Amino acid sequence: MNNCNCLYSLKSISEKVLFAKPNPRVCYVFLVLHRLCTTNWSVINIYMETSIIGKIHNNISISETRIKYCLYARKSTESDEQQALSIDSQVKEMTAIADRLKLNVVAIKRESHSAKDSGQRPIFKELLEEVSKGIYNGILTWAPDRLSRNAGDLGSVVDLMDQKKLIHIQTYGQTFSNSPNEKFLLMILCSQAKLENDNKSINVKRGLRARVEMGLWPCRPPTGYTKFKRMDQKCESVIDKERAPIIKQMFEKIAYDGWSGRKLHQWLRDINFKSENNMYLSLGNLYRLLSNTFYYGKFEYPTGSGNWYNGAHEPIITKELFDLTQSKIKSQILEPRSQQKEFAFTKIMTCGLCGSGITADEKFKHQKNGNVNRYVYYKCTRTRDQNCTCGFINEDDLVEQLKDLIDDLEIQTVPMRDKISGEVQRFKKFEQMLLGSKTPVSVKDIDIRNYAKFILQEGSLDEKREFMRCLKSEILLKNKKVYLV
Repeated sequence: MNNCNCLYSLKSISEKVLFAKPNPRVCYVFLVLHRLCTTNWSVINIYMETSIIGKIHNNISISETRIKYCLYARKSTESDEQQALSIDSQVKEMTAIADRLKLNVVAIKRESHSAKDSGQRPIFKELLEEVSKGIYNGILTWAPDRLSRNAGDLGSVVDLMDQKKLIHIQTYGQTFSNSPNEKFLLMILCSQAKLENDNKSINVKRGLRARVEMGLWPCRPPTGYTKFKRMDQKCESVIDKERAPIIKQMFEKIAYDGWSGRKLHQWLRDINFKSENNMYLSLGNLYRLLSNTFYYGKFEYPTGSGNWYNGAHEPIITKELFDLTQSKIKSQILEPRSQQKEFAFTKIMTCGLCGSGITADEKFKHQKNGNVNRYVYYKCTRTRDQNCTCGFINEDDLVEQLKDLIDDLEIQTVPMRDKISGEVQRFKKFEQMLLGSKTPVSVKDIDIRNYAKFILQEGSLDEKREFMRCLKSEILLKNKKVYLV
């Protein structure tokens, strides 16, 4: 009997059995035969179908529940997995497989994240949670290493299979179900992917060590150098002819001309100096550049390891110029912030012209009679505008202007009103106790204003700052005048 006659016979027999009254198990077997004969289903489609046999048409009814797949496509953002297909290519290939095998794909998830570390992929974590809730019970992906390259995520996948919440995993060339052999194969393939990652890390570090021992800087060179674009001179740092002369001038202006870092920073802005990335150097990056030993021919790799190497690149400056520059920079460094003197009205005012902060300077004048007078002046820090003309103001004049502003304030708007009232009331009670008076104590607004002025004049540093911060208005210093806005 040829194949066509065989299929026709199976079809006719299965149809007769379905509408008779056989044993349900026999009915299920012939249902499978009927599917194979009347549709283009394959054996894997029958395997992945679960059937529940019940009654319908007064005899038998069959209801089917197919596996719900989630297509998961992942592309690592790291260079060690550049050989993997792109996300769109993975989706295209796996969609074609789903159409060919007639898989029920209900969702597609895409993710660009490395799988080396456990629990770090938000989309994959969301996928596992939805599988655990029963939203999906199958995963469609390009390869096992798309799911996991670490033991933690692999354990989560296998655990879901043990709980029978994850029924099937379909890849491009393999299938994995909840059977010991297939789970064992899945764990071997994912463990192999982890081994590849670990070996790549070791090989990369070995290659970097070999390069630095040859005097080659393995990373992007600092400003003033560039990399050869040729493959036969890979990793070699060469002098940037446009920026290297300016780098040398920067060291010379600090070492020989006594320039400060801030003055040098402003000079670089004036000449429109930019890095190879077309970015201005910040003040912090400027100081890091001036302390980089790479410019005189030596470098440390990794940074902080204590391993020093003689570079194969051409130096821009000499070691003597570098050492002189470092000594000049150290002589310009201010005292640590913890050792600096604090002033009452700094950190709470802003320059009204350029928006920079306000700093203070302390001066002492020695008189012929031996007396020493102390003066404190407040000025703009000029961090935003080096040419700001805000000017200096004496602390005594500043306090007088603030006291005048107290008279113009609505006293009810001062947040410290209750605290000041309590202090004034306590002082008046102490005065009554000394004088033996029993008159009721009352606190008037004029008393609160006077006490606020007393704090500005004679209060401690913390009391002055607390009071000034309680003013809801912003305090500006502009041309030696104080304003509340």
